[in-house]
Amino acid sequence: MSSTDDIRARAQTALARCGVDIAAFKGDALIARTPVTGGHLLGLRADGVTDVDRAVEAAHAAFHDWRTTPAPVRGALVKRFGELLTEHKEHLADLVTVEAGKIRSEALGEVQEMIDICDFAVGLSRQLYGRTMPSERPGHRLMENWHPLGVVGVISAFNFPVAVWAWNTAVALVCGDTVVWKPSELTLLTALACTALLDRAIAETGAPAHLNQVVLGAADTGERLVDSPLVPLVSATGSTRMGRAVGPRVAARFGRSILELGGNNAAVVTPSADLGPTVNAAVFAAAGTAGQRCTTLRRLIVHADVADTVVERLITAYGRLPIGDPFQDATLVGPLVNEASYTRMRQALDRATEEGGTLCTGGERQLVQAAPDAYYVRPAIVRMPAQTAVVREETFAPILYVLTYRDLDEAIRLHNDVPQGLSSGIFTSDQSEAERFLASDGADCGIVNVNIGTSGAEIGGAFGGEKETGGGRESGSDAWRAYMRRATNTVNYSGRVALAQGVNFAD
Repeated sequence: MSSTDDIRARAQTALARCGVDIAAFKGDALIARTPVTGGHLLGLRADGVTDVDRAVEAAHAAFHDWRTTPAPVRGALVKRFGELLTEHKEHLADLVTVEAGKIRSEALGEVQEMIDICDFAVGLSRQLYGRTMPSERPGHRLMENWHPLGVVGVISAFNFPVAVWAWNTAVALVCGDTVVWKPSELTLLTALACTALLDRAIAETGAPAHLNQVVLGAADTGERLVDSPLVPLVSATGSTRMGRAVGPRVAARFGRSILELGGNNAAVVTPSADLGPTVNAAVFAAAGTAGQRCTTLRRLIVHADVADTVVERLITAYGRLPIGDPFQDATLVGPLVNEASYTRMRQALDRATEEGGTLCTGGERQLVQAAPDAYYVRPAIVRMPAQTAVVREETFAPILYVLTYRDLDEAIRLHNDVPQGLSSGIFTSDQSEAERFLASDGADCGIVNVNIGTSGAEIGGAFGGEKETGGGRESGSDAWRAYMRRATNTVNYSGRVALAQGVNFAD
């Protein structure tokens, strides 16, 4: 097991390689810690509300220059940023593991998502398409254009400390926007490293300074960003509870929001499913990142005819999962982020048994002598007699509830009978079952998969969900439109005024 001193040295090396002057951020208001050992790494300053205001004002001033910069030139900045991310992929992955506790392969994969969204955004910089529509008036042209929106406020969560910011920032920059980023208090060092690399790309490409600003702090820092009238769009990732606070505050000032909130994701296993790949996919989706993904598989809805077999295979697979130091290549499950996460997991398991569930495996904390303040747990599987209250809630921990069904309509009802609607899947060899699940009266989520788990979304598709997940979309497809404003234009080249709908004001 890595010691806290070893991890601190590793973090400091990564920060230095990324160009962070950590002395400029030292203080005692915030503590950077690592869930790998539970130890404290560095003390950092916190930004107050006046600091947030200054950051927003600087980004707003930069926007006035950036919005008139040709989009392909804006793309050149993002291209350079992607190159720097590639160069420093290992360093950023180190920081992701240090602060979020992700295993090495997942940390590297998250940084790769940053690189991929930069590639996507560079291409997008030449494809911010509008439309030309037929006008009902002769000698007129009707069209729409998309224009930069302004300052985008990004509030990110600990579990994807760099990728989600990059999804927003790469797209926002090519759209002509500027960004103010409020990272999670649990992943401050990764934010400083990303900001340093983007600042370097800005300087090297001659782009305006202050295109991206980072503010460090707790809830009051985020609230100031959410309430700023100079921030027309707030993109916030976190719990549904957080979204209930952010959404109305932004709406009250007629701002826009992209909310990526809770996900109580489920997969249906039909009798025709190939159980080998099904179990493998379920284990990764349920136990990966120690269950701390918004797309984690939390409910497995299995046909009664194969339920016992599926559960037995899952228990066997869970028993073989290497749990421990995420820096070790053999590890597949790292730590929970903190004690509060472990407490919520234990409370959920207690409620599940009270509501009639049977704990099949897991749930216990694994004490590590070298890391007494860390929270390593064995992922849990609980068979439930029905979709009870605790099953309908999202617990951000590795708990997989197993439910059974008899016909596909019942499975879809169970699947949809939760407040959240992010990601879903069905495992089947029957085409009609797959099509039924994908249909408009099938799964009600923003992401619906066939023969693949609920996690692992690609950046080419729009990412987001429905219901209490918030309804926002980030990353690929046409998600870029949320970062721009639309203008409908009519050009009259007829030489006379022709009013719409045949209205005539002439004598």
